[in-house]
Amino acid sequence: MKLRWGALSIVLVLSALMPRILAAQGQDPARKRSPGILRQNYPNPFNPETRISFTVGDEKCDDPGRQHRVSLRIYNILSQLVAIPVLQGGAGGVAGGVRLVDVMLTCGDYVAYWDGKYMGTKTEAASGVYLYELRIDSQHFVRRMLITK
Repeated sequence: MKLRWGALSIVLVLSALMPRILAAQGQDPARKRSPGILRQNYPNPFNPETRISFTVGDEKCDDPGRQHRVSLRIYNILSQLVAIPVLQGGAGGVAGGVRLVDVMLTCGDYVAYWDGKYMGTKTEAASGVYLYELRIDSQHFVRRMLITK
């Protein structure tokens, strides 16, 4: 139990320091054209389900027909895979309910849905901090979320 609290403390301290470290480094011109944006899940904290909004492609979307390889995964603070959300609704030529693993999506705004259950089971995830990672082509974005019971 002490190990889990220690790991949680480290994650929270590092996440608090990261914006300051990145701001001190200045803006990298190569990062201005990002292949996507990952937004905070809502609601956060949540119980029992949540939605994760993300954007594929940069603001201009110079090539709207271009396909991007997109994956979204949820991990616990021990970096163990907990779940893979599904695409909500349906857009970009992909049907809703598709698990977000190497899905080919065009530029646009999307919403992923997670029912708060461990992958492949009917067991609800425990209360705590979870990380979700969006991979678009070769870049990845990470945010944290909180489940409360």
